[in-house]
Amino acid sequence: MEENMTKKGKLILTALFFCLLLSSPALAQTPAGGKAPLFQWSIIIGGAIITFASAAGAFCQAKAISSACEGISRNPGAAPHIRFLLIFGLVLIETLVIYALLISIIILMVQWGKYI
Repeated sequence: MEENMTKKGKLILTALFFCLLLSSPALAQTPAGGKAPLFQWSIIIGGAIITFASAAGAFCQAKAISSACEGISRNPGAAPHIRFLLIFGLVLIETLVIYALLISIIILMVQWGKYI
């Protein structure tokens, strides 16, 4: 179990490293004016929000489906109840990801109107 957590930790750290590596050209540019850096940061933060929400949502959906399949295999008679709870849980997880997308779009549009 600990080995699996270590692998996940290494994978997460590697993904964060590559995200920082890929975003470094945007941070290395010289700012054109006083208002442009705030717009750039809002784009970076909006992208980070939706990336984190998508990754967390995908992980939660995978765990929910895995647990539902395990529960159905242990007790096939409870399949309709488990299926209902699984679909309800997946709807709630996906709703959170959509909320994160809407928040990042709102941040982008508010900053777009002010600074561009």
